[in-house]
Amino acid sequence: MTERQLARLLREVRAGRLPVAEAVERLRSLPFEDLGFAKVDHHREIRTGFPEVIYCAGKTTTQVIEIAKRIVERHSVALATRCTPETAEAAQKAFRQVLWHETPRVLVIGKPPKPSPRAKPVAVLTAGTADVPVAEEAAVTAEAMGCRVERVYDVGVAGLHRLLRYRETLRKARAIVVVAGMEGALASVVGGLVSAPVIAVPTSVGYGASFQGLSALLTMLNSCASGVVVVNIDNGFGAGYFAALLVRGNKR
Repeated sequence: MTERQLARLLREVRAGRLPVAEAVERLRSLPFEDLGFAKVDHHREIRTGFPEVIYCAGKTTTQVIEIAKRIVERHSVALATRCTPETAEAAQKAFRQVLWHETPRVLVIGKPPKPSPRAKPVAVLTAGTADVPVAEEAAVTAEAMGCRVERVYDVGVAGLHRLLRYRETLRKARAIVVVAGMEGALASVVGGLVSAPVIAVPTSVGYGASFQGLSALLTMLNSCASGVVVVNIDNGFGAGYFAALLVRGNKR
């Protein structure tokens, strides 16, 4: 239930069009619904502006589908990350509207909010093609939250002229997600070119001394460019979510 839906319900009770007992029944699952194996936080959209997101890793297909059903019943969209193909196939059978993004392993169920025509886009960049799965997790997350996304992939510092071709795209963006493995230098370069906030995502892409993304993480944390913030290794979801918050602004 969204904040708008809750307000409408209370107005109906006040106007006498909705019996109190029925209103109580509709609110019974607030602030959460206990499924035994999970407590679904239906109150989260009221608090944060977006429903609870399902992290599929470690959950069975049955658990993911059941949680998604409860979210979709009360909200317009359910987002599920780190999903297996088996779970995606089950979701496509269980729901009418399902988008399965195979590369980032993300499911979008239901109707995401439409982007505002006046809102600036989120730009998502990668240093290399190997970083695309993490970048797509960020891009799909931002789109599910109602953002327009511009993708600019394979523009790492080994060929800097590729990045400079997209300066106009960077200039128009409200927030920029930069996804890079190996030494992770792309975030600092982009941070020195733009006025928009840069969300840096280190990936586990790289040879042995990259330490599964630790070298990129440390480079990004030590960036000399102002306006760069860093999320965890391979955390495209966190970057996309934060970028969407910047675009959406404080709607409360």
